[in-house]
Amino acid sequence: MHAMIAQWAPPAERSVVSGVIYAGTALGTVGSTLLTGYLTAYMGWEWVFYLMALLAAPWCVFWMLWVSDSPDSARFISQQERDYIAAAKGESVHGKRLPFPTRQVLSSLPFWAILVAHFCSNCGWYMILTELPSFMKHVLHKNIKENAGIAAIPYFLMWVVSVVLATALDRLRTRGSITTSTARKIATGIASVIPAACLVGISFIKCDADAGTALIIVAVTSIGGMFVGFLANHIDIAPNFAGMLMAITNTIATLPGIFVPMIVGHLTTGHQTLAQWSIAFYTIAALYAIMIIFYALCGSGEVQSWNNPKAEDEEEKYNIEDK
Repeated sequence: MHAMIAQWAPPAERSVVSGVIYAGTALGTVGSTLLTGYLTAYMGWEWVFYLMALLAAPWCVFWMLWVSDSPDSARFISQQERDYIAAAKGESVHGKRLPFPTRQVLSSLPFWAILVAHFCSNCGWYMILTELPSFMKHVLHKNIKENAGIAAIPYFLMWVVSVVLATALDRLRTRGSITTSTARKIATGIASVIPAACLVGISFIKCDADAGTALIIVAVTSIGGMFVGFLANHIDIAPNFAGMLMAITNTIATLPGIFVPMIVGHLTTGHQTLAQWSIAFYTIAALYAIMIIFYALCGSGEVQSWNNPKAEDEEEKYNIEDK
């Protein structure tokens, strides 16, 4: 999706486009959570898979018929819209394949800022997604999985926050009130500081299940800032390689999905106490702190020179000739 967003979205509208597209995962979670509970109770668990397949099939047909890699190859837009997108993108985005600048990417601080943010954020995301329900059940004695309505609330609010935040940040950028770098750091700050505070807060709620549920809802809601924060930042710094950059950071950021449950399990198996869980909460909060500090210092919303390898090679050639 990053590669397509880079081709289709004018720079001033990238927050909204990225936010709406990726926040769809949260909205889809709302629908599937509510439907799964109903289908399992009244039609059997098999119908969960049947329905998902029935919904996915027409979507695939629609995608193949209507979706194009770029405006240049699109059949269903006007020439006026095509010209508008091309003019807005300028020369920072090319439709042709370019050699991936591996050395420049690996030595780029803005890229590392995104990678660190993505990794740390996913540590918190997998913690909240896979482990907090267990904490609620065994420590607070409240099984939120049994209440589909409560389970769906945070994901619905995440979708709302993502869309509203994306719209607000793009408007501020268009007016010149903030830069792209500032917009990405604001969104990333929301997606890190608030969840960290919620995890620390959970350590102090003792056995208050309602307070724990409220903090989880706030944490999940605020994580929606990542869709218009560091996740959209790949497109800002290198629109020509946004898809590849996303592939790299997302691959590494998926590793917490393996070791976070293992570490939490090691800490809490046979020791389902608030003290043991607090160790996990403080660890994730510390990672969130590292995430926002490093991103605030090294993150950037500017197109990097290595986005256009040929231009960079020509500049180096001229510098050598001048010497």
